[in-house]
Amino acid sequence: MIDPWSSAVVDYEKLIEQFGIKPFSDMIGDIEDPHVLMKRGIIFGQRDYGRIVKAMREGSDFAVVSGMMPSGKMHIGHKMIVDQLVWYQAKGADIYIPIADMESYSAREVDFEESRKLAVSEYITNYIALGLDFNKKNVHTYLQSENKLVGDLAYLLGRRVNLNEMKAIYGFGGSTNISHLYVPLMQVADIIHPQLEECGGPKPTVVPVGPDQDPHIRLTRDIAERFKSKFNFIAPSSTYHRFITGLTGDKMSSSKPKTAIFLSDSPEVAEKKVKSAKTGGRESLKEQQELGGTPEDCSVYEMLLYHLVKSDEELKEIYHDCKNGTVMCGECKAKAAGMIRTLFEEVSKSRAKAMDVAEKVLMDD
Repeated sequence: MIDPWSSAVVDYEKLIEQFGIKPFSDMIGDIEDPHVLMKRGIIFGQRDYGRIVKAMREGSDFAVVSGMMPSGKMHIGHKMIVDQLVWYQAKGADIYIPIADMESYSAREVDFEESRKLAVSEYITNYIALGLDFNKKNVHTYLQSENKLVGDLAYLLGRRVNLNEMKAIYGFGGSTNISHLYVPLMQVADIIHPQLEECGGPKPTVVPVGPDQDPHIRLTRDIAERFKSKFNFIAPSSTYHRFITGLTGDKMSSSKPKTAIFLSDSPEVAEKKVKSAKTGGRESLKEQQELGGTPEDCSVYEMLLYHLVKSDEELKEIYHDCKNGTVMCGECKAKAAGMIRTLFEEVSKSRAKAMDVAEKVLMDD
């Protein structure tokens, strides 16, 4: 069982074996100009992504849904989602960004006013700073608690879901509050509602998520099938990306500040955090030179892989130099720290401009 509200690391291989997720590598050859996260295997799994590939190839309508739960600060791991949304926007997708304030209240006890503030100051501001254009008509952002279309759909869909099913998927028990029990249906409605007639009718829809969110995807796909004859819904597609390792070697999490580089950190703070991060180095300099490092277990190498090095050739060189023991962790950290500082100098400037327009996004929606 996978808990979407915990910070536990998910076993990727077990997820594929037990829940039928297909390797994303099977799709790469069919995608024109695949995203770097796809090419590097960071996006590792998919369900029915062929529908999305077909829509992109033919230039037909498709939607992307990516929610945000405003319960804490955005960290650099969240940048993966925004990078994908920017790519999909360039491909002509209709982008839906539900702000899960109801989930934030039921699962984290964050009140609605605070959720709205976090959504604007952290999420929407950072999305704009990282390149998503909210001025385009194909971006739809809303608060769950204020979207009557989604709320009505969630209620309607709930008629075909029972308590035993929710227990089996999420592990809900006698102590689970009723609000928490209900919010997965809101997420289902978030994902499916772009296919309602009010939003243009049935269309392929993809949800890019971390593997911890797969329970929501499975529930949504099942419910879409149950209502297919009534609404002609198409079961949503999904992609799954690997989590970025935190600075301490655990999963990066907003609730564990020592693990994370936050997008609101100053360039100096981001640089300092990288310099103190856990690496895949050996116990001693001699061992490192003789045995080489283990970039597969290095949070600094992951930072280079996910966010900092654009050239695949340069990345291969860094990997082999580490494995061969020809570069030491200090050198690699210094390189990554300089690159993260440059990135965050750009992000900081963009954030300052984005703050002025982020509030207007919800007012205009």
